[in-house]
Amino acid sequence: MDPIIDFLNTIFWGYILIYGLLAVGLYFTIRLGFLQILHFPEMIRCVIGSNETDKAGISPFQALCTSLASRVGTGNIAGVAVALYLGGPGAIFWMWVVATLGMATAYAESTLAQLYKVRNEHGDYRGGPAFYIARGLKAPWAGGVFSVCLILSFGLIFNAVQANSIADAMQGAYGASKVWTGVAIAALTAVIIFGGITTIARVAEIVVPFMAAGYVLVALYVLAIHITEVPGVLALILRSAFGLEPAAGGVAGAIAVAMLNGVKRGLFSNEAGMGSAPNIAAVAVPDPHHPSSQGFVQALGVFIDTIVICTATACLILLSGVFQQGNGLTGTLLTQAAMTAHIGIAGSYFISVAIFFFAFTSIIGNYAYAENAMTFLRLDGRIGMTVLRICVLGMVVWGASETVATVFNAADASMGLMASINLIAIVLLSGVVVKLTRSYVSQRKAGRQPTFVASDLPELKGEIDAEIWSEARH
Repeated sequence: MDPIIDFLNTIFWGYILIYGLLAVGLYFTIRLGFLQILHFPEMIRCVIGSNETDKAGISPFQALCTSLASRVGTGNIAGVAVALYLGGPGAIFWMWVVATLGMATAYAESTLAQLYKVRNEHGDYRGGPAFYIARGLKAPWAGGVFSVCLILSFGLIFNAVQANSIADAMQGAYGASKVWTGVAIAALTAVIIFGGITTIARVAEIVVPFMAAGYVLVALYVLAIHITEVPGVLALILRSAFGLEPAAGGVAGAIAVAMLNGVKRGLFSNEAGMGSAPNIAAVAVPDPHHPSSQGFVQALGVFIDTIVICTATACLILLSGVFQQGNGLTGTLLTQAAMTAHIGIAGSYFISVAIFFFAFTSIIGNYAYAENAMTFLRLDGRIGMTVLRICVLGMVVWGASETVATVFNAADASMGLMASINLIAIVLLSGVVVKLTRSYVSQRKAGRQPTFVASDLPELKGEIDAEIWSEARH
């Protein structure tokens, strides 16, 4: 089985997704007129000015926090350190590039998720790639494959990996038993996920801003006390990205290594194009009442994840004096060593606490995605959801105490298939994204509050829910 999984991962992550995600990001960046740069203020406005909600959905701010709960994980702490270790400081520049392009992809997929959302049997909003694949492309079978892959990778296996990261950090910092750490995480998770997506959104709304702000504030403190060295660090990142620093393999080799590792880690961290965040974007009640508004919100999520939080980690490491490419110190240990150099032994404890919050919120965010997939598969009844929740809790306990390398490789393959299906879908539906974007921007330029009703796109009759997108909503 391992050779098959390794072969699939080589195909997906060595060829299809690395180039596919970049190409699709570039495609939407150009086709949408560099929307992520020219309309960045609109992203802020759609979050700050968003108060609308109803019993069927969650607020745009809650949707942003829930998607960030999943996006902001151990990759922002350990993943950045791995990118630096393998690709050098230049890898951070390529993380910036992939995040900038990924903002356009995230906008497109979340806009589509909003447009094609439905109400489930309980009257709650549900949607995501499976829904726009089934309804927009008339390919329910592909939506089903996508949903199964999403449940396997995000709902189950990645949660085992996140639990493993927490258990490692707790054991390293406090000597805590991995098994009992897993049981404690599972108990805490159960309290939240048995309340469903609404409870998850409420928790994320409180925890995510707290954890992200706390981490960034510590990074800003470090930047402040090393302010004279910051320009040198930024210059080092740029020089390394273009092979202007001494490195084995010459200029071309240095650029290739930095680009490969920066792109890979950037894609893993921000998830743009993977088809994960649109599952929660669809649950939001958009404000303004237009699918594009939630697209703007989720594009901002990519910016926060990579440009803000990953950059904070990179600066912490590069300013610490402990980083040396290829010296054996990498991952969480490198980030802990860097923080210890800045603020003493408390740094190690701070990183272990940060990993707990980053990984735990990823667990509940990932579960929220799986719940959406269960709705598409029509398994969201009481029995189906109880089975899913028990499986998630079981994977958390198992993941905390076991090595998850093989299973993690299987999740990569599952996520690779899921992301490939999603990329094809959003490109095929890009014409719809362009029409919605023009509608939103033109209304905003005319000084009007952007709104959308089903009759604005009569060609989609029967594909989108006319009641959700009705005149009565605004």
